[in-house]
Amino acid sequence: MQASRRKAAVALAAAAALAVGASGCAKSERDGESGGAKTGGTFVFAGAGDPKNFDPIFNDDGESFRPIRQMFDTLVTHKPGTADLVGGLAESWEHDAEGKVWTFNLRKGVKFHDGTAFNAAAVCFNFDRWYNMKGAAAQANMIYYMDVFGGFANNEVEGAGKALYNKCEAKDDNTAVLTLNQYKGAFPGAFALTSLSIASPDALKKYDADTVKQNGDSFEYGAFANEHPVGTGPFTFGGWDKAKGEITLNRNADYFGDKAKVDKLIIKVIKDENTRKQELRAGTVQGIDFPAPADRKALEGEGFNVINRPAFNILYLGINQKNPKLKDLRVRQAIAYALNRQQLVQTKGPGGTKVADEFMPDTVLGYAPDVQKYDYNPDKAKQLLKEAGAEGLTLNFFYPTDVSRPYMPNPQEIFTVLANDLQAVGIKVNGVPRPWNGGFKDDVQTFGKQDLHILGWTGDYNDPGNFVGTFFGRGKIEFGDQAMTEMFDAITKADGTVDEAGKKAAWEQVNRDIAAKWLPAVPVWHAPPAIVVTKDVKGMVASPLTDERFNSVSVG
Repeated sequence: MQASRRKAAVALAAAAALAVGASGCAKSERDGESGGAKTGGTFVFAGAGDPKNFDPIFNDDGESFRPIRQMFDTLVTHKPGTADLVGGLAESWEHDAEGKVWTFNLRKGVKFHDGTAFNAAAVCFNFDRWYNMKGAAAQANMIYYMDVFGGFANNEVEGAGKALYNKCEAKDDNTAVLTLNQYKGAFPGAFALTSLSIASPDALKKYDADTVKQNGDSFEYGAFANEHPVGTGPFTFGGWDKAKGEITLNRNADYFGDKAKVDKLIIKVIKDENTRKQELRAGTVQGIDFPAPADRKALEGEGFNVINRPAFNILYLGINQKNPKLKDLRVRQAIAYALNRQQLVQTKGPGGTKVADEFMPDTVLGYAPDVQKYDYNPDKAKQLLKEAGAEGLTLNFFYPTDVSRPYMPNPQEIFTVLANDLQAVGIKVNGVPRPWNGGFKDDVQTFGKQDLHILGWTGDYNDPGNFVGTFFGRGKIEFGDQAMTEMFDAITKADGTVDEAGKKAAWEQVNRDIAAKWLPAVPVWHAPPAIVVTKDVKGMVASPLTDERFNSVSVG
């Protein structure tokens, strides 16, 4: 039984399993009917950007996670179409009264893709690997790990703090016991993070997984991350043809769970939104993600299945306090008042988009309905800039190219609207477009080159710490590594509150103070992202977490 004093994940909205699909797919010897669904063939899905690599621990973005989720499993996972926690590689779990010791009862007979056994020793090897990771370059790319576990055995990267991890013990082959230094409200939900997927210890050692080198403004990873990712998932790695922009995954016939219905999955990277749409219509791909809001009705009218996920996300305007002018709260408030977010929602947001007043959806525990709101008020913005001596301010505004995100379907258009709003109150904006991976994310999150940027988040599990704690629970280069000790302490206290009522009250106060006292960024909107597939695909289950697994999909 999955024992816990509280559930970290609450069901959001189950997206119905969809019957949709593709023509022109290759047949195989397995082609036939299985439970009413066609088996065999190839499913081609259009990715919106290049993955960074395939080592789960070094990633934090959806385009990298899309193939990773097909190849790897986590100890805990989500029931398809919901945010409900269910067993993954662990059949069940429980914790002690203080929430520090977690015992996982593991599935038996599971194998990694390289044929080695999945067991408690493998689980502990992964946790020990993460904790003992060496080198600032490697640690800097373990964003989720630092957000959840705080730090490492030896912190070498800026922003790392006290380590939450204590030890992992293999009581027997099927029982792993994880000990933490203190309770954290993120668990058990955080055990479902794709970054914390369990990889083959043999492959990690064989293929130099821990070697990460910084080369100027980019990073280089070992062979495990780029050529030999080995997990337990329903698909195995078949290659990444960067010239063609295709990632090939093959059916894992030995998968412990529901085996993939297609023989092959191809994720075809198509960075241009219009090209993705054209290839969908041409039948060269059978699925696309994050269609432009204006295209949804047209695609539905043409017979495609357009599925809206619930809006479990946030788009924000990040403010880098490395710029001395931006350290002044009045300047940050002026920026917030300058943005006509309601107009942005109406003109650029998908149907159902709402202006965000906080950095998490209102379905998450700790949402405070009485936070200070920054309704559009350009006169107030000008007044605050004058009071702060910041008239004539010039800011470098970074935004990503060649990508669409669940919370940001068209970065160029969003940037243009926000930049125009800022310029209308006297702030000069220098737009800096940068490619998503190997450019924008490194510039913003690792090097802090920007003054302003647009970025966002889709929740990984239903807990305030996964939103507010991830953004502002510690100093981050993205926001100027701001030394807001009071904010960090308040978030740590809220996240460590075990009592449900006390936890709710603590997070509500954190949200009030973020809006009124700290304002490290400006929340923009919550937008429901869509996924589109052709009518001949069956079994696609849309996730509110954008956590789709393609083993359920059949074609033809």
